[in-house]
Amino acid sequence: MATKKIIHCVWEHNGDDSILYANNFNGAFTRGETKEEAIRKMPEEIKRFQLWLDESPSDNYDIEIVQEKESDLQVRDADSDVLFTTEEKPLTAEEYRYLKSLVLKSAENFHALYSSFPDKNKSVLPCRKTFYGSVPRTAEEMYQHTKNVNEYYFSEIGAAADNEGTILSCREKGFESLESITGYLSLKPVIGSYGEKWSVRKVLRRFIWHDRIHAKAMYRMGKLTFGEDAIPDIFGFDR
Repeated sequence: MATKKIIHCVWEHNGDDSILYANNFNGAFTRGETKEEAIRKMPEEIKRFQLWLDESPSDNYDIEIVQEKESDLQVRDADSDVLFTTEEKPLTAEEYRYLKSLVLKSAENFHALYSSFPDKNKSVLPCRKTFYGSVPRTAEEMYQHTKNVNEYYFSEIGAAADNEGTILSCREKGFESLESITGYLSLKPVIGSYGEKWSVRKVLRRFIWHDRIHAKAMYRMGKLTFGEDAIPDIFGFDR
């Protein structure tokens, strides 16, 4: 019998609408109209995430919810403000280097996905609005939206950053700024914009999570707009 791999999950929900985050796979997540739907999706998400990490996935996952956050945000549109209890802990240098490498890998892959589009301003998707305004429809809009959280995320933990350059280059500069802060591995959680609680660990998770949301949307839009095999599956969403 295959050994079970336990996936510790944080459940954030607004009524029945749910986001489930894999606490031990930084940035992996599922969404569902119910908790049960999000749980059912999680094994496939972890398999794909492990393949993206060049790891061998398990064939037997056990999903355990270790934290719950009831939210008044529109979690169906991926609005979130949860801070994991595990994200309040200091980082070791080794943990930081590893998680930083994943955040930069995600940015590099996102830029490669965006660059693969033959027309970055073409989309067959209809217009749709959410809590933050119009949903990005084209590769260009999705790329700019995803890139432009850089200044926001880093500034929440006191690191100076901007959104200039590519998604990778501005993220690299943000890390340089963070690393210039004395004791950055041990910074305590802080209350940032909109009363939301932030930590260095949370920022590292949020970058990958946010990239993953919009990379999946961009990839699916690309297939609908340009054809089934026109856009490379860089993140492995169809594996």
